[in-house]
Amino acid sequence: MAQWVHMSQLIQRLPDETVNSLYPPNAFPIEVRHFLAEWIENQIWDNFVPEKVEQESQARALLDQIINMLQSIAQQNANVVDRMKLMQISRNMAVFQQQPLQFGVMVRDILREERALLNKPAQIPNPSQYQQQPSREPSFPNMQDVDVVVLKVLEVQGCRQKLHQLQEELNWERQNYEGLQGDSFDYTYFKLQSHIQQLEYNVQTFSTRIHLLQESVSCLDQCQTRLVSKLKAWRWEQHKAAIGHPFDENLNPLQTWCEQLLGVNGKLRQELMLIPDPIPELQERLGKLLQVLIQNSLVVDKQPPQVIKTQSKFSTTVRYLLGEKVAPGKPVLLKAQIINELQARNLSTVPGDNVGELINNTAILEHNSASKSTCANFRNMSIKKIKRADRKGSESVTEEKFALLFSTEITITGCDTPYRIQTISLPVVVIVHGSQDNNALATIIWDCAFSEPDRLPFVVPERVPWRLMYSTLNSKFTSEVQTQHNLDHYNQHFLAQKIFDKPDFADDFSHMMVSWAQFNKEVLPGRSFTFWQWFEGVMELTKKHLKTYWSEGLIFGFIGKQHLHLILKDRPNGTFLLRFSDSEIGGITIAYVSASENGGQKIQNIQPFTKRDLEIRSLGDRIRDISHITYLYPEYPKNEVFKKFYSGDGLNAHCQCHVLKVKVRLTTNHCCPTKRRSQAQFPAWSLSVWSWHDLPVPWVSSGYSSFLLSPKDIMFGLTGDSKLSVGLSVSGCWPCSFLLRF
Repeated sequence: MAQWVHMSQLIQRLPDETVNSLYPPNAFPIEVRHFLAEWIENQIWDNFVPEKVEQESQARALLDQIINMLQSIAQQNANVVDRMKLMQISRNMAVFQQQPLQFGVMVRDILREERALLNKPAQIPNPSQYQQQPSREPSFPNMQDVDVVVLKVLEVQGCRQKLHQLQEELNWERQNYEGLQGDSFDYTYFKLQSHIQQLEYNVQTFSTRIHLLQESVSCLDQCQTRLVSKLKAWRWEQHKAAIGHPFDENLNPLQTWCEQLLGVNGKLRQELMLIPDPIPELQERLGKLLQVLIQNSLVVDKQPPQVIKTQSKFSTTVRYLLGEKVAPGKPVLLKAQIINELQARNLSTVPGDNVGELINNTAILEHNSASKSTCANFRNMSIKKIKRADRKGSESVTEEKFALLFSTEITITGCDTPYRIQTISLPVVVIVHGSQDNNALATIIWDCAFSEPDRLPFVVPERVPWRLMYSTLNSKFTSEVQTQHNLDHYNQHFLAQKIFDKPDFADDFSHMMVSWAQFNKEVLPGRSFTFWQWFEGVMELTKKHLKTYWSEGLIFGFIGKQHLHLILKDRPNGTFLLRFSDSEIGGITIAYVSASENGGQKIQNIQPFTKRDLEIRSLGDRIRDISHITYLYPEYPKNEVFKKFYSGDGLNAHCQCHVLKVKVRLTTNHCCPTKRRSQAQFPAWSLSVWSWHDLPVPWVSSGYSSFLLSPKDIMFGLTGDSKLSVGLSVSGCWPCSFLLRF
């Protein structure tokens, strides 16, 4: 009973709709849970499964005990209102005696839902936010909704069967009555006459099944409306998954719900046929509900890529949730075509102009008995060509959105008329060159993050609050990198300073509006790339080379140079931190404290390491090789923190160390004539510390390379077969181009 004690307190804070959904008044009202709380919790309900028909006897025994206990409690209750209500409840629950297993499953689900509500942490309601997504409904449907509808249908069927029995009995008694009319004073005559009158009254009473039918259709309508709402919520969550939002892709519960409602619709249409006088309004209403259900059951299970390059293969899967109910015979052929934004807004009409040519754009709906799913798999689809719309202003081709439209004609078992059904994919951007991929992805990110649920395709806002933009960036970053380590408030502030070009702004950016142009149309001040191109480069670098470093909090990440100087000042020499470069795409640099020429301190930044650098030598090894950085901010010894990232025993073990002789020959006329020599012989030296300068693999294999030297000591390195590391000190007039041979 402990569960009900806590639940009764929680119920006081729940909305009435939630309570009525948890305890359906017509199936398992809250009074049953209250009066039989201890007994219910002492029984085993979790083992009930709809498919195990052998559990029917066990479920029937529990149902009979509940009915008997309710009647017993009612008789002992002094309150006449409670007594009458409990007796009515016990009579209503007798309907389950035809399907006791369904009753057991229902109680099981109620107790599970109670536990879920009790385990759910209390949440403080969030203030209304700009363009928030709709309140997320559970991915799994509340099967009690379906149970109520099924109970209504059972009630209608039971009423019809009882009426049929009464009518047969009345006809028989009337026949007997006519045979006794000779003796009008016979006791049997009067008794039979009284019985006939009672039967006629009962027949009139049970003739109210028309009212029950109307209630059942209304109940089906409400349940189906909730189902359609959940299908929309599933599609919405699928849309949001592109920016890293959680998404449960399991469609099986929704498919079960669709199939059950289709069965209920069919049974109600049969009941209407058995009524002597037709009810056109109910027949029409059921027909419309059937059409809506059949049309909404077609969904894109696996979306196509949202950035598609012409002449490239891609795949997608469309699923029909009523697949097992499709009439046998002719295969159902699903056709795909690409449509533009204008055509997506007018799906009620068949698209006229062909805006693109799709190859392999047909697939057959096939049933998989193992997964119990019916799908059309488009495995090798390709866009051969695309027709662009007239662009407005500075709009680029990577901002134009299309979609794939899937359509077919289908016939459902038990329905005479075929139905035309269709569904569309999420928006896609079509590109013709890989260089457009980054900008096309920006269009998709903006669409997924800031579009409204029931928008006109494919309208998006031009500006959004920074708080929503930052939430999107954080969600996309963590999902793409596959990490639980979020961007912190320091990262958030620097990103805002960068996108708004306000490096000195220290206040809150949350309510400032950021535009699409600032996100990915205008280049950042002093740079040749946009904010998104820069952010995506960092994300890609972290995903491929820095995931573990980031997840363990070893990378400070996004930080401006002003903030950098603020936190590193007064730190011991050798203190360093890892930050993403803000001057180039996809780079990470080391900022460290060192001694200045006048005996003070200065903050220096090492040339950023890019994807190519980290492919040659890992970040951990590079940190180890730099002897003058010793403590990771604030004061972690670097060898303790980064030890597990080191490879081998050190640079000398990692590199191929040989004694080399290098000949340097001038190949340029930029040097001062007095300093020029045709050839210089340098003494032998050993491989030395790794430096910022990289020599490509082809140079090592061929033995030659041209490069520029700067007026300072230069160091090169050979890692494996790809890098040479030597100490070199040359004087002369700079810059000079040298040819090295080893």
